[in-house]
Amino acid sequence: MKALRKDRGLTLAALSEKSGVSSAIVSQIERGLANPSFSTLVQIAHGLSIPVGRFFATGEETRSPVVRRHERQNLKKVSREAVGDAVYEQLTPDLNGALEAHWVVSPPGHDTSATPFRHVGEEFGIILSGKQDVYLDGVKHTVNAGDSINFSSEIAHWYVNPYDEDCVSIWVSTPPSW
Repeated sequence: MKALRKDRGLTLAALSEKSGVSSAIVSQIERGLANPSFSTLVQIAHGLSIPVGRFFATGEETRSPVVRRHERQNLKKVSREAVGDAVYEQLTPDLNGALEAHWVVSPPGHDTSATPFRHVGEEFGIILSGKQDVYLDGVKHTVNAGDSINFSSEIAHWYVNPYDEDCVSIWVSTPPSW
């Protein structure tokens, strides 16, 4: 994290301001003295303008542009706190391109409103089955099977499935932010 911050010419104070995380916490994380929550890492990643997945790099190089179903990276391994009981699988081979795509299965009751997302870029989602509510700056949009939604990721947004069935969807973001 320190190398990424310095590569971008940011001081601790500047990264703190951009991410909304205190300078003291950023310093402790950089020195290995703190174990940040996933939410804190997301804030810092957005402050650094990098996808949060970069903090969890596996070191494996992707050789093929094809991602087989059984080869999808399950993001639950990255942080159970962030995904809860939902399934988040990466559909793009890596986060080195201009976009990222995810297969998401949100069970009934799944709710990300406690930690709204806000980051640089744009998002597109299509509901394959079920339905869910997508909140953009607090305005609820119910998205049904076959419907799609597109919005600026800079708007505070969160997802809720208050319905009785799983919601299966595909989400595309640019630039990569996970």
